[in-house]
Amino acid sequence: MNIKKYFKISLGVAVLGASQVSCVKDDNWDAPEMVCNNKFDAPTTTMAEFVANSPANGVYTVPAQDATNPAVIFDGYVVSSDASGNFYKTISFQDKPENPTVGLVVGVNKSMNYTDFPVGAHIRIKANGMVIGKSNDVITLGVKDPDYAIGRIPESIIGRFISGVCNGNGLDIATIVPQELTLTQIQDPKYVNTLAIVKNVQFASNEVGLPLMNKDLAGNFVDSNRNLVDKDGNTGIVRTDGFFKATSYLIPDKSGDITFVVSKYGTGSAPYQNIIRGISDINFTNPRFATGLLGGSEIAYSGAFTETFESYEVNLANFPKYLNYAYVGNRYWQVKTFSSNKYIQMSANAGNGSFQNYFIVPVDFTAANNFSFRVNVGYYNGDALKVYTTNDYTPGSDIGTATLTDITSSFTIPKTPTNGYGTLANAGTYTIPAGLTGNGFILFKYEGAGTGVTTTIQIDDIKVQ
Repeated sequence: MNIKKYFKISLGVAVLGASQVSCVKDDNWDAPEMVCNNKFDAPTTTMAEFVANSPANGVYTVPAQDATNPAVIFDGYVVSSDASGNFYKTISFQDKPENPTVGLVVGVNKSMNYTDFPVGAHIRIKANGMVIGKSNDVITLGVKDPDYAIGRIPESIIGRFISGVCNGNGLDIATIVPQELTLTQIQDPKYVNTLAIVKNVQFASNEVGLPLMNKDLAGNFVDSNRNLVDKDGNTGIVRTDGFFKATSYLIPDKSGDITFVVSKYGTGSAPYQNIIRGISDINFTNPRFATGLLGGSEIAYSGAFTETFESYEVNLANFPKYLNYAYVGNRYWQVKTFSSNKYIQMSANAGNGSFQNYFIVPVDFTAANNFSFRVNVGYYNGDALKVYTTNDYTPGSDIGTATLTDITSSFTIPKTPTNGYGTLANAGTYTIPAGLTGNGFILFKYEGAGTGVTTTIQIDDIKVQ
């Protein structure tokens, strides 16, 4: 059905609302019977067809039903819930309980909509007299409003446009199966206002232990964004409204699955701001994993070796024998060359935000006696290098779960020059303690910030004897 002929340009738009299932109770005292009648006639089109045939631009009004203009009716399934306060006077719904093809949002001037239309509620929309508009890939339904391009449906007339669908005894409620997507896939307009589940993700490491929501200076909770990350370093945003009820929730040091309604707001650098219905949508029970981890495909623990980096290509960051771990930020140790000599280098200069990166070297501590390396500093602006040992880190896991022993004081790390570069020089020799045995790692940690510590560190000739 081509519904374009039923649209006319309008200067105002609104958002969709909800109405109710009409149920009549039989007055039989011994065997009460509930008879449920649908308020609207059967659908005349599908939600997908309605959206597909709607104008791509502008604001349009579906003509009222009359002798010339037939009824425009379609079904949908509710995926949002305002029970926890994270959806304010809006209802998001999709065209099918499973594998949806389209989602819409409707604003209703009424709170506690979850009591009438819980998640999974089968709803029927009679679009005659409603307004449809599209902005930044978000398609919205509503009614005319003199003050807004898209206004909410007044509570008193919600039932004029939306009603529940009967299953014979009451409101038909389907089981919504969230579609499994990745953090990359959710950044596609076709998934907006549909329910999704993203598996094997975690909150950013610098947010662990923080409240899910921020507070303003007066101590009031405010709209907040928290960042998700997957094993490949892809990111996504979880958005909470200032009225979200689960205000005591702390971000866990775990990973797992998260369910949310895919949402988009504006056209900024991160417009996809996905909305959970409640804390139960966060199912993080697994250990944290390493994100931004390169290399490690050929790890071999040895008690005697020398790494000069001469066999690697310039600008290489993926080392098969070692782990290059961008724990915070997106910068890695890279192979560089000067005067026909290769080494690895790390710097926060001209960067955005903070950076923590570990260059992780496997060692058989039982067989090793000592280790040394050469180091050089450029444009010194604060101490940026630390050195650690560990024998309880599992490659692929979050470094925050490992026990690190700081041995930086065993070495001499230059604090000059502040302009230009020095020269690579022996940093000293560290004797492996007798109590440090088994397979483990030596870690070179760089920590800096683009607007703080921007020292450049160069390392060469890592030697274990």
